[in-house]
Amino acid sequence: MQSITVAANDEAAGAKWLKHYSSAQSILVVGDGDFSFSLSLATAFGSGDNLVATSLDTYVLLNFWTADLGIKYGNALSNVSELERMGATVMHGVDVTQMDPPRDLLLRLFDRIVFNLPHAGFNGREDNKVMISLHQELVRGFFRWARGRIWPDGEIHVTHKTKHPYWIWDIEKLASDSSLALIDKVPFDKKDYPGYNQKRGDGWRCDQDFPIEDCCTFKFGVQQKSATIDFSSFFYTGL
Repeated sequence: MQSITVAANDEAAGAKWLKHYSSAQSILVVGDGDFSFSLSLATAFGSGDNLVATSLDTYVLLNFWTADLGIKYGNALSNVSELERMGATVMHGVDVTQMDPPRDLLLRLFDRIVFNLPHAGFNGREDNKVMISLHQELVRGFFRWARGRIWPDGEIHVTHKTKHPYWIWDIEKLASDSSLALIDKVPFDKKDYPGYNQKRGDGWRCDQDFPIEDCCTFKFGVQQKSATIDFSSFFYTGL
């Protein structure tokens, strides 16, 4: 028999909330392209003290300019500066599928780890079996990485499209492979996070928003195995 403990860090005095997230929670945001989701949280909280914001891009790549593309994300550097001003920790070049994270992450546990709209890159059609497999490996690696970095009552949140072909990824099965169980699944509305702008990971349209209708936030927690006691050993059965 298995059960799951739901995180309950909800009664902290003076905590400020934005949707599922509280200023009293320690929050790690991964894959935040231009850091706008993290900034939306920090702005709502009035502080980034409990927030760690990361992206896969290195700082050099984030700041790299080309004649064809310009800077990758137009608002990224100003978002980073504002996050740091508000006390958030900002980290670049963080690959959440690797088992050897930066030391600052290795030594911390979080109440919430958030990965919005994971994507393995544009190497084919989204309904291509090879592409789906690449996406699944990314998410599976993330769950494996994140599972050991939340408190026992913490949660891992993945926002994901639920229409075809994205539902084929089978997010819940990928989480279950890392002994994570679904706590809740709720519709995602970008308007709940003022200033958030979802970004593509690469390509000439990387700084443009893309449609995210039919998205949900999947909330997972660590499965807890209930202890069982064999009472038969307490009874004498000899003659």
